[in-house]
Amino acid sequence: MPETSRRGLLFGTAAISAGAFLTACTSNEPEKKESAANTQPAAADDKPGTPVTIGFAGPQADHGWLNAINENAKSRAARYSEVTLDITEGSNDTAAQIGQVETLINKKVDVLVILPADGKALTQVGLKAMRAGIPVINLDRIFADPQAYRCWVGGDNYGMGVSAGNYIGEKLKDKPNAKVIELAGIDNLELTQQRTQGFDDALKNFPNIKKVARQAADFTVESGQAKMAQLLQAQPSFDALWNHDDDQGVGALRAIQQAGRDGFLMVGGAGAKAAMDAIKADNSVLKATVLYPPTMAASAIDLARALGQAKGVSGLAELEIPASLTCYSAVVDKENVDQYLPTGFS
Repeated sequence: MPETSRRGLLFGTAAISAGAFLTACTSNEPEKKESAANTQPAAADDKPGTPVTIGFAGPQADHGWLNAINENAKSRAARYSEVTLDITEGSNDTAAQIGQVETLINKKVDVLVILPADGKALTQVGLKAMRAGIPVINLDRIFADPQAYRCWVGGDNYGMGVSAGNYIGEKLKDKPNAKVIELAGIDNLELTQQRTQGFDDALKNFPNIKKVARQAADFTVESGQAKMAQLLQAQPSFDALWNHDDDQGVGALRAIQQAGRDGFLMVGGAGAKAAMDAIKADNSVLKATVLYPPTMAASAIDLARALGQAKGVSGLAELEIPASLTCYSAVVDKENVDQYLPTGFS
């Protein structure tokens, strides 16, 4: 799963659209003066521009979310006739991924998009690319040195916890002495700690709610099933469950069904299609999931294209793309699931 602690400029996960939001200034003089933003090509749009070769290096797609990252990058690049995407095979071996990035640098691609298997370990190769004049879009798992990238694009792990906590809080705000439990991800990852912290901070707004148990799993179906079974055995009754990851949530639901338990609501995390399908069917305890959208890869391709063509971003007056872009952790439930279903990943 992705790992990052940076939260910066807030954007939605939709693709950057055509048309610039440009500003105009007026002075105290009677005549109007145009700002520089009105006289420069500030927006990247869907019209073909100068050819751009984008190198894309990500980790091995051994998780539904990571596979969706690759697919989003490929499908977005295919929309642009002037964009060539040079995508690596993907590896969780840091030495192998460094070698793949160095190959892309040697090919002299115009822009690099890198989702590192380990942000710290790949920082030096990010710096190498930047010093070679190849701008880097650092996707999700952040490099240790901000000089190693031109723009960071990623999700909001703390925001995921906040969104989950607030959603559960609103559902239980009128229930005295409500109890919630948490099925977290890999505990030694910063992203897991951030999701838990956001959840705990949000629950502080609801004094009637107490978190009575927490168990860490491993972002896998098997671990989700095993750890959820332990939680169910230890907690004879509770009112809500927040599960950090929809992949491990498949296992958690199996454990819940095998135990014959209900009477509580479950909120997932990341936005898998299977979770959205279950939410729409409304035939289980799973009532919502909090997005960690893999569409961020499509946004990274949009930004890489804009960089390669020396353009800004549609909707902003600035002539350059932003230094950071944080995707919003929206909650998907039965009310809005049809809107988000196309973003669900397998």
